[in-house]
Amino acid sequence: MRVTALIVCAGRGTRMGPGAPKQYRMLGAMAVLRHTAIAFLTHPEISDVAVVIHAEDRALYEEATRGLKLRPPVVGGATRDASVRLGLEALSGEDAPDRVLIHDGVRPFVTAETVSATIAALDRAAAAIAAMPVFDTIKQAADGVITGTIDRSVLWRAQTPQGFLFPVILDAHRRVAARSDLPPVTDDASVAEALGIPVAIVLGSEDAFKITTEADLRRAERHLRGDE
Repeated sequence: MRVTALIVCAGRGTRMGPGAPKQYRMLGAMAVLRHTAIAFLTHPEISDVAVVIHAEDRALYEEATRGLKLRPPVVGGATRDASVRLGLEALSGEDAPDRVLIHDGVRPFVTAETVSATIAALDRAAAAIAAMPVFDTIKQAADGVITGTIDRSVLWRAQTPQGFLFPVILDAHRRVAARSDLPPVTDDASVAEALGIPVAIVLGSEDAFKITTEADLRRAERHLRGDE
């Protein structure tokens, strides 16, 4: 069985502020993306790793991944779902994987246990995501006034990796891209959900947080040092 990790790094990261895109910021001695790529390259169940990048970031990508055995990078599109679809198209063909794990390039601390659990879930489902239960009380509001309390027992915070049987998610992305009657999709599980494909949940990790802001990067630095 061949399992490919598809790391999505085509975003611009405007919330991070001035400087290089967040996936190329330094975290310790390495770029964030390099930490993420190594997490998958060193996992025994991952066959190969591909990265989707922005067209303007080729030099940054080459520097961040120098010496790593990755598939050729894929230039992404204008939106995240377009970038993922282009990445999947690049993997299709005679050597297409059986399964694919789609992962945010700015979640460098994904655990080996989560990767394994996501792959294993695909034995019983065509799609599976890592997620964390919501423990905070969630309020619904309008015009600055609370209008209700949402039952948190049914709420989960989606993470990545999100795993799929490769033919299923490639077909799903193609079909969703061809339709204009669907609401915007925010992750790959949403693509599957839009077409009625059941998505299994596996327990993620609090360590697998997404680096979006400077505060997140400082938290990542503390985590790397073992200070939290």
